[in-house]
Amino acid sequence: MSVTPTAPSAAPIEELKDEVAARFADVPLRIGTRTSPLARAQTDQVIAAVRSVLPDLPVETVGIETSADRWHGNLAELGGKGAFTKEIDGALVAGEVDLAVHSMKDVPGDVPLPAGTELGAFLPRGDTHDVLISRTGVGLGELPEGARVGTSAVRRRSQLGLYRSDLRIDRIRGSVNARLAKLDAGEFDAIVLARVGLERIGLTDRITEVLSTVWSAGSRPSMVPACGAAVIGVQARVEDQAVMRLLAHLGDEETTRWVSAERTALHLLSGHCNSPIALHCTTTDEGRLALSGLVFSEDGSGWVRSHATGVADDPVGLGARVADDLISQGARELIGDTRH
Repeated sequence: MSVTPTAPSAAPIEELKDEVAARFADVPLRIGTRTSPLARAQTDQVIAAVRSVLPDLPVETVGIETSADRWHGNLAELGGKGAFTKEIDGALVAGEVDLAVHSMKDVPGDVPLPAGTELGAFLPRGDTHDVLISRTGVGLGELPEGARVGTSAVRRRSQLGLYRSDLRIDRIRGSVNARLAKLDAGEFDAIVLARVGLERIGLTDRITEVLSTVWSAGSRPSMVPACGAAVIGVQARVEDQAVMRLLAHLGDEETTRWVSAERTALHLLSGHCNSPIALHCTTTDEGRLALSGLVFSEDGSGWVRSHATGVADDPVGLGARVADDLISQGARELIGDTRH
């Protein structure tokens, strides 16, 4: 499975302008995206990146409602996180759009991309913190015993359970705005969301507490991020060389290394949509890659952890080392226990 962009080497700008102008002489560049306010905001970032390279290129946004957007139950019943991308990928393969925009945390690691497509660029990574939003303005440690906390992510459920086993953790689905509405209506005492999503739609004023991304084993509030957290991926058809060459100008090299390490580990772990897996790659002050990986039991009472560093030009090797270490500690057994 390819986990890194395979776009051709970036062509000189003038050459690229001529190539793309010829490709889109009579039609706009069509960008497929989910229809939520957050998805639209993410697509606006892709458009801004395109226009930073080719300011005169006509662009059209094509909103696509996915099966996951219409479903409010357990994602496993729809086949997992791929339900966030299936319809958009289908439109890309069918030639109905030229680019597909995805939140990388929603792109499955256990199934390949549709044949003939590749992720050609990863935009610069945003803030990877998760945050708590509570109705009464108290933090995670101050929530009353038995408080109802909403999250749809099993990764979050496990880490919340490790820190506060008394909390009632219930599934919540829908857009960021819909989840906030449920909180405000009193259906939950608190919810956990990605900080970057709130930033992208201008709702950071709702944040009660920012949770540390550094693993704490339950000694304090923390939330190690998901694979691909806060990264926007842009996918295209490999045969569409003009578009692939354009994407070669949009990707962020450091983010690409981080995502490559994380997705390599996720793929080798064979994680499914119900797997409580956390993977977070960063760059040290010395310029080395550092990858932390954790696999949890569903309630957070058990876990295995690995952390390793490696050279910047081998993120795949680093991801493989961390995955192998986790597997040797029993990660596959923990993953198997959550396959329901």
